[in-house]
Amino acid sequence: MLIPSIDLKGGKVVQLVQGQRLAIESDDLDGWVSRFASFPKVQLIDLDAALGTGTNDALVQQVAPRLKCRVGGGIRSVQRAREVLDYGALAVIVSSSLFRNGQPDLEFAKTLADAVGPERVIAAVDSKGGRVVIRGWTEPVQVTAVEAAQALEPYCAEFLYTHVDREGTMTGTDMDAVQAVAAATSRPVTAAGGITTRAEIDTLDAAGIDSVVGMAIYTGTLSLGDVPAGST
Repeated sequence: MLIPSIDLKGGKVVQLVQGQRLAIESDDLDGWVSRFASFPKVQLIDLDAALGTGTNDALVQQVAPRLKCRVGGGIRSVQRAREVLDYGALAVIVSSSLFRNGQPDLEFAKTLADAVGPERVIAAVDSKGGRVVIRGWTEPVQVTAVEAAQALEPYCAEFLYTHVDREGTMTGTDMDAVQAVAAATSRPVTAAGGITTRAEIDTLDAAGIDSVVGMAIYTGTLSLGDVPAGST
């Protein structure tokens, strides 16, 4: 299944290359929300909150009730997770707070799962250079995505794996890396990072893996008409 993404930074919809270089910036948030309204899953990320440089909370509050979305970025406490779910998000994507001193923080993971329900927690095990990266992909930790997924599996319903090395490049994702994470857990895995074509989406779907796509949609390289809402 294709999951369109909406990334927010500085009050605008953006697309970044490898989480750093600005490639696309749009003021048309309502337009993108309308385009994605028929999709059964949409990913909404507050990049400023993820980086700790600000917040787009007012926009998150506007969008969450309008789309069937999972929301991430700066969700570092049980209170914040509850707030975002109360906005209307179906699930929260949690990353940085699941790691402490370079390792999975199983105590916090359990506390969060107990508080909001593991079925509403998506654990992000994003990878750059072979290691999980947190805080807006700026800080590596000491474990691989596979190791993190194995440790965190009891406390979430799903994993988000972004191959940051390919994020925003439209060069295709690393299928071997994605499949390694999927093989390490019984939980569903959603992949992101470089996914560009219908063929890639279909290949991942055949393996039971959903695809988050951003840059290819915003540049028009992948037409939403080519991948109808709810299809592979």
